[in-house]
Amino acid sequence: MRLRGLREDLDMTVEDVASKCGITPDELKRYESGESDIPMNFLCNAANVLGVEPLELFAGDTPNMSSYWLVRKGKGPVIERQKAYKYQALAMGFKHAKASPFIVTVDPKMENEMHLNSHEGQEFNLVLKGTLFLSIGGKDLILNPGDSIYFDSTQPHGMRALNGEPARFLAIIF
Repeated sequence: MRLRGLREDLDMTVEDVASKCGITPDELKRYESGESDIPMNFLCNAANVLGVEPLELFAGDTPNMSSYWLVRKGKGPVIERQKAYKYQALAMGFKHAKASPFIVTVDPKMENEMHLNSHEGQEFNLVLKGTLFLSIGGKDLILNPGDSIYFDSTQPHGMRALNGEPARFLAIIF
C-alpha cells in the first residue's frame, strides 16, 4: 500500500516507476496489490526511484539518525517480504546510508523453491549459520559458515537453505 500510495502522491505512473526500477508494469502492479512477494532489493531500488529512504517504504517511518545507528543483537526491525526470507534490517534508522546491511534467514521449508532476482549494484554475503545454496548467473555454489561471496547483483541470483536447517547470513547491498 505504501508503494502505490507514494507513487500516486508523486504523480508517477506504473509505467514510469516500473521502467526506472527495471521491471515490467505487470510486476509492479502485482507488488502494489500484494499478489507477489516483494524482493528486498526491489524495495531499496524503488525507494531510490521515489526519492525516499528504504525505511519509509518498509515501515512508514523516516530515518533520523546521522551520526550512528545501533542495533542490539536480535533487535533490528524484521521485514518479511518473501516467504523464504526474513530480513533483519541493520541500518534502517540511519539517514542516507550508502549500503543496506541485513541479517537474512532463509527458511528451510522452502528448500525446493528458489526465486531468482537481480538488482543494480553489488552484494556481499557472509554465511553465519547453516548451509546456503547460492545460484549466481547460472553458477551454483554451496556456502558454509564463515564462507563469503561478493558479486555483481545485476546477475540473476537466489539462495535456499540446505539440510532442513535455517541458513543465516549477513547481506550488504551496495
